[in-house]
Amino acid sequence: MAKKKKKNKELQNDIMESAHKVWLAGLGAVAMAEQEGGKFFSSLLEKGEKLEGKSRKQVEKAKGTVSGMKTVAESYWETFGRTVDDQMTAVIHRIGVPTKDEIETLTKKVEDLTVAVDNLRTKSAAKPKTTAAKKPAAKKPAAKKATTKKAAAKK
Repeated sequence: MAKKKKKNKELQNDIMESAHKVWLAGLGAVAMAEQEGGKFFSSLLEKGEKLEGKSRKQVEKAKGTVSGMKTVAESYWETFGRTVDDQMTAVIHRIGVPTKDEIETLTKKVEDLTVAVDNLRTKSAAKPKTTAAKKPAAKKPAAKKATTKKAAAKK
């Protein structure tokens, strides 16, 4: 990674140096144009265009290198993130903490059971009312007979 940074730094320095040379060539061209005239100025324009083409190629090359490095860095970061996630998940499982999916599954089951229990309560609440009315009527005569037998046994 340090080598790539060094290459990028060198590439940036080369680009800056080339740009500076173009600037100097331009200044030199202006000075020479004043002295030598149109022919020399045309020659300098031609050389300047060539140099500009080289500089653009270097800039494009640098952009490609930076883009490639960005892609590699993003890939490494994603891999690192997945590794950390996997390790954390393993630790969580080892200590017995349920996962989000497990909690959601259990929550769904509890909701289903709650609905089922509520349905059973509703059904059983309707039945005992009719059964409950019959049972106390049956128990009252039985209780009186038991009390009468006990009183007779005591005498």
